[in-house]
Amino acid sequence: MKILLVDDASSVVKVMTARLNSYGHDVVYAVNGADALEKFAANCPDLVLMDIEMPVMNGFESASRIRAIEATQQWAWTPIIFLTSSDTVDNLVTAIEAGGDDFMSKFVPEPVLHAKMKAMGRIATLRQRLSVANQKLQSLADHDGLTGLFNRRSLDMQADLLWAQAQYQSHAFAVVMVDVDNFKKYNDRYGHLAGDDCLRQVAQCIEETVHKFNVNGMTSGAFVARYGGEEFAVVVPNPTVLTFKKLLTSIVENIRLQNIEHLDNADWRIVTVSVGGVRCEKPEGELLDVFALADQQLFIAKKNGRNRFECTMNKVVKPLDSTLAAEVVHGKQA
Repeated sequence: MKILLVDDASSVVKVMTARLNSYGHDVVYAVNGADALEKFAANCPDLVLMDIEMPVMNGFESASRIRAIEATQQWAWTPIIFLTSSDTVDNLVTAIEAGGDDFMSKFVPEPVLHAKMKAMGRIATLRQRLSVANQKLQSLADHDGLTGLFNRRSLDMQADLLWAQAQYQSHAFAVVMVDVDNFKKYNDRYGHLAGDDCLRQVAQCIEETVHKFNVNGMTSGAFVARYGGEEFAVVVPNPTVLTFKKLLTSIVENIRLQNIEHLDNADWRIVTVSVGGVRCEKPEGELLDVFALADQQLFIAKKNGRNRFECTMNKVVKPLDSTLAAEVVHGKQA
């Protein structure tokens, strides 16, 4: 384990470090509670051994602040054992309330110290395994099982956050809707398994296109998500007008360049997409209206012949009226 040892007495630090090193553990030491907070953030230890009475900041306050730091992180919990020469009832209660997990004498016998470290080592191993498992579960919850893109839940959460940020910083915001042309005909001819492969390939192409724009510095923080069925969404924070049009053009062209056979897709006989985009200069109002307007542009792209993009550059996005909303719903069914 990596152990953070916090004690202002150099003699205790030397002896305890030597004992812990002999068991194969790495030791980082801090001279007081304030120093412990810095060392904790920098080293991410598996265990904290904390003295109680220290200058600048005592062990109880330091433990409370460590727990406050961990409260802002997912699945974060580090065992804290207080080192003491007086294990009174009051100290024990205060230690637990401060976020401590155990008490141990600074002069604990060798067999007891060794046994405790073995137990803490088992806990550290289980914590690592649990963290990996939780990360996998979180990834499953955030990503679409078929395409590997962010799912609708993640799209809503991240888009809301970026929209609020755009409103606070008063910078532009853009949304792109992408729909695979005549996808029902593709499934009817090639089957649903081939349809799944097609969606995966399209998703990967869109993701790679957006990633290149991010890497090249043309966009920052843009991401792709599966909106539903054969429809995808791209959220683009603060793009320029020129960059936004280039991105829309690249998505349409790069899908064509995949050259995926689709004999029932009009005269192209390959998989193509229709794309609708909206860029608002001032992010005011509701994000839902931005998506609705992007969906309207997608409907126009399909109406105008597919395998193309349509976009609008608005200073402010206003709510769609009921007639337009009906057209958007019809557009999704097209």
